Amino acid sequence: MQSPLPVRNGVNATRLRLPEDGPWVTALEYILDRWDHVNPEGIAERFDRGEVVALGGERLTRTTPLNQHTFVWYYRELPVEQRIPVDINILHQDEDLLVVDKPHFLPTTPGGMYVAESALVRLRVHLDIPHLIPMHRLDRMTAGILMFSTNSSTRGKYQLLFENRQIRKEYEAAAAIDPTLAEVPRIVRSRIVKSRTYLLAQEVDGEPNAETRISLIGTRGETGRYRLEPHTGKTHQLRLHMAGLGLGIVNDPFYPVLQPQQVDNYSRPLQLLARSIEFTDPLSGAQAGFTSGLELSSFAETATAPLR
Repeated sequence: MQSPLPVRNGVNATRLRLPEDGPWVTALEYILDRWDHVNPEGIAERFDRGEVVALGGERLTRTTPLNQHTFVWYYRELPVEQRIPVDINILHQDEDLLVVDKPHFLPTTPGGMYVAESALVRLRVHLDIPHLIPMHRLDRMTAGILMFSTNSSTRGKYQLLFENRQIRKEYEAAAAIDPTLAEVPRIVRSRIVKSRTYLLAQEVDGEPNAETRISLIGTRGETGRYRLEPHTGKTHQLRLHMAGLGLGIVNDPFYPVLQPQQVDNYSRPLQLLARSIEFTDPLSGAQAGFTSGLELSSFAETATAPLR
């Protein structure tokens, strides 16, 4: 369902479903009751400014009946956000795709306390591409290759690559050394579900829905450098699979043990990097691939000792 309101300052309008009936006579009364902690006159003024509209673009007024529309769209009043002190590097841009190196700590899309300070909103504003859409996502704490669609007419062809698992992704992580994984890579399969308790993810009994190939490719001191090749893309899959092997990723605040919430420490990023992505371009039929120019800080100062 396409929003009748354009993207504003890089942010989509919010959609709200109105109830069919209830004790409210007008749509405004329902919204005021739902958000009773928000300035009521400020909400009413949004109606007066034409910032609350229905599917066809019709403006709602203070007297629009509750049941006249099923869905309405409006612009959120965004809080002032402190800039996250990281930058996005653009690796490739054409009429169909945008590929960037997303830094640690920056979320892919708006959510929670991060709206303007997300990769999507930053790039929409910086590049003046309001219809920019991410083709996949990286955790806020994970850095590396992130692909966006810059063309709505070709977007579906690229989305099918992800849906059909025709994208090959490779990650790198830093963790304790398990020398056996240098000799024989491990295929880890498990069932991962969202946790209702901590809003994270967890492994449970049942048919596996997540698979990762893990191998040790280098060392530095007591830290191992791992190549992670996910066959699926479940939430926190790589972090869970590493923790399940007793190899919790360096600086992971969630796995294997949930740490108390703290202010971001930019000197201690999660040591997980989306290193590369490869696929057959659905438009040209040619092989395509992109490699991150970032390095895990655990290995950035000196080269790792190669494993033989």
